[in-house]
Amino acid sequence: MLEKVKSLFGAQDMTVGSPMKVIAKFTIPLLIGNLAQQLYSTVDSVVVGKYCTIERNGYTGVDALSAVGASGPIINLLIVLFIAIATGAGILVAQYFGAKDKERLSSCVGTSITLVFIAGLFFTVVGLVLSRPLLTLINTPQKYIDLAASYLQISFIGLIGMAFYNIISGILRGLGDSFYPLVYLLVSSALNIVLDILFVASLGWGVHGVAWATIISQGVSAVLCIIRLTRMKNILSINTKELVPNKEMTLCTLKLGLPAGITQGVFSLAMVMVQNLTNKMGDFVPAINVAIMRVDGFAVLPAFTFGLAISTYIGQNIGARKQERLKPGERSALVLALGISSMIVSALFIFGKCFIGFFINKDTTDAHIYQSVVALGGRGLRILAVGYIALGIQQIYAGILRAAGDTMSSMIISIITTVVVRVPLAYTIAFFTRSEQWQNGHPDALFLSLVTSWTLNATLTFLRYKQGKWKKIDLIGKKDEC
Repeated sequence: MLEKVKSLFGAQDMTVGSPMKVIAKFTIPLLIGNLAQQLYSTVDSVVVGKYCTIERNGYTGVDALSAVGASGPIINLLIVLFIAIATGAGILVAQYFGAKDKERLSSCVGTSITLVFIAGLFFTVVGLVLSRPLLTLINTPQKYIDLAASYLQISFIGLIGMAFYNIISGILRGLGDSFYPLVYLLVSSALNIVLDILFVASLGWGVHGVAWATIISQGVSAVLCIIRLTRMKNILSINTKELVPNKEMTLCTLKLGLPAGITQGVFSLAMVMVQNLTNKMGDFVPAINVAIMRVDGFAVLPAFTFGLAISTYIGQNIGARKQERLKPGERSALVLALGISSMIVSALFIFGKCFIGFFINKDTTDAHIYQSVVALGGRGLRILAVGYIALGIQQIYAGILRAAGDTMSSMIISIITTVVVRVPLAYTIAFFTRSEQWQNGHPDALFLSLVTSWTLNATLTFLRYKQGKWKKIDLIGKKDEC
C-alpha cells in the first residue's frame, strides 16, 4: 500500500505527461501538507482561546489569543532572510533538476543548508533580545505584553528547526517530491496537537505551553526532512564538500531570493504597522483579528499551493527547454486554483460566524465580548472572501514569474500594493470610521484595505506576466553564471 502511495506522490518529473494531471497529482499532497502546517497556529489559537482562564492561568482566553496574535507579525519580520534563501534555492533546484545537472543541484542544496544554519543562529539572538522592545513599539496593551514577549522568546529558541523544515521541504518539492514532506508534516502536526493538549489543557502552561509544543514539533519535522534529503543519493549528494558555501551559488541564490525576502520583509513591516492600528482599536479587536487570520490561513491555501505547484512545474520545464508545456500548465493551474477558491468563498459567506466561534470559550467569556467577537469576525471574513479569487490569480502568475527567475517584479508590485496602498488605506478608512464606540476606527478598515491590496496586486502581476519578459531569462545557460 505504501509503495502505491509513494508511486503517486513520490518525486515527480513534471516535464512529461498531461499538465493538468501532473499539477493536480503534485498539488494534492502539497495541499494536505499546507493544511497540516496551518494547523500549527490554528490549534495553538483554539487551545489558548478555549482553555486559558483567570482562575487557572491568571488571564482570559481572549487575552491569550491576543498575545499570540501580537507576536506573529514580529516573527515574520525577523525571518526575511530565510524567505530569500528558500526562494532562491527553490528556483535553482527546480531548474537544475529539470536540466539533470546533479553537480550544481548538489552545490545549491548544500550551500542553502549552511546559509540557513548561519542565518538561524543570528536571528535567534536578535529575536531573543528585541522581542519586548518591538512589542512595546507597536503599542501592545500592557495587560498581555508579558505573555506576548515570553511567547516570542520561546518561539525564537526553536527558530532554526522551523527554518530547516521550510527550506528543506521546499527543496524536496523543487525535486518534485511532495510525499515525504507531507508525511513528516502530518507526524509533526499530530505531535503538536498532542503536546498542545498536554501542556495547556492538562498541565496548565497556557501561552508558554503552545509555544513549546510548536517548536518541539517543528524540530521533529526538520530532522525527518534532513534524513530524507541525505538519502536521495541518486539525485544529489550532500557531504562536507557541498556544505561549504560556494561563492557563486551563494550570490546566485541570494540574487534570486532577496527580492522575495525583501517582499516578505516589506509585507511583515506593513503587518506590524497594521498590528499597531489593531492594538489601538480595543482590547478584544486583536483577538478578532487573530481568529480571522487563522481562518484566512486555511482559505488562502489553494491559491498559495497552486502557486507553488505551478512554480515547480514551470521551473522544471524551463530547465528541460520544453517551452511548449508552459501555457497548458498555466491554464490548468488557474482552473484548479479558481475552482477551489470559489468553493471556499461560498463557505465563508455561509459559515463565517461559526468558524470564529471555534476560537472562543463561550462559557468562560463575557457574553457581550463573545457576541462582539463572533459578529465582527464573521463580518471580516465575508469582506475578505471577496478577495480570494483575485489572490488565486495573483499567486498563479507570481509563481510563473518566480519560476523563470523574475523575482524583482513581485517585490516591486508588493511594495506598491502593501506600503503605498494597504497601510495608508487602512489608517484612512479607520480615520473616517471613527465613532463613539470605535474611537480609533472600525475593524472593517483592516480587511477592506487588505482586499483592495490583493486585487491591485493581481492586476499588476497579470500585466507583468503578459509583457512576456520572463520568457527571455536564462538562469542555467552557462556554467559560470547564475
